[in-house]
Amino acid sequence: MILAHPWFLLVFPLPLLVRYCVPPHRTPTTSLRVPLFDLVVDASHEQPTRGAAVFRRNVGQRICYAMVWCLLVLALARPQKLEPPITRDLPTRDLMLAIDLSASMETKDFQGQNGQAITRLNAVQEVLDEFLQRRKGDRVGMIVFGSGAFVQIPFTQDVEVCRELVQQTDVGMAGPKTAMGDAIGLAINVFQRSELDDQVLIVLTDGNDTGSRVPPGEAAKIAHDNGIVIHAIGIGDPEAVGEEAMDEEGLQSVAAETGGRYFYAQDREELESVYTELDSISERKAESISYRPKTDRYHFCLASAFVLSIGNSLVGVILGGRASRIRRR
Repeated sequence: MILAHPWFLLVFPLPLLVRYCVPPHRTPTTSLRVPLFDLVVDASHEQPTRGAAVFRRNVGQRICYAMVWCLLVLALARPQKLEPPITRDLPTRDLMLAIDLSASMETKDFQGQNGQAITRLNAVQEVLDEFLQRRKGDRVGMIVFGSGAFVQIPFTQDVEVCRELVQQTDVGMAGPKTAMGDAIGLAINVFQRSELDDQVLIVLTDGNDTGSRVPPGEAAKIAHDNGIVIHAIGIGDPEAVGEEAMDEEGLQSVAAETGGRYFYAQDREELESVYTELDSISERKAESISYRPKTDRYHFCLASAFVLSIGNSLVGVILGGRASRIRRR
């Protein structure tokens, strides 16, 4: 428990200061002249003062008034209960995934966790799911590209949403070709709206660029000028020919231009090791903020003071209190 305004506790002795420093309030009243006043005083065993009306309260009432005053002052000090701390990781890095969804990603030359043959895209989805689970504190986004490039996930810290949307991607949903240069250009545009300094783009493709308006090399130079690091991952067949041939030299050039690295993943195990290595070379300094919610408790003090005050008034009405009014002749 803490007090939001502890300086209000300084008014605790105020009633005592008023009692001893401020003269009592005097109200003129009609008096009755009594003959043989001294005999009346002796018989009543009272000690009257000149022109004074003395009202006496019992000890219980005085204690009750003191408690009401203390509760009111405590309510002004605003007691609060500190709840358990809530810790939230601050984003320190923007990580964009650019995934190739061209027709060749449907080739079944990977093995899944159960040992069965799966498509390249399915292998990427399985490994990305584990990779995203380790992205605590990162803002993650995703671009899918084929004949065109599209933002599938804007930057977010909601990793669970990212994992779900990654599983919903399908081959051909962005067109049959491979516009990798356009995907890099779109990522640059998205990064420009970011306020974080650490910006990483991971491009995953199984072919060469066949449909970009901006060549990947030119896009990589612009990315370098904007402080974006590109890591390229090739998962295609380097011995293929035609549009399905994987341009390893182009991917290596794109990564080297921005200070990133190129990886080749021939099977699922190698693809997993690529993301493990990316974790090690793209380490970040974790930053977090901790906040302890505060719950007000002053209303309990006010309610207690109200109950005591009402109860004390009822007791005074029932018992009548002890009061004497005596005036000297």
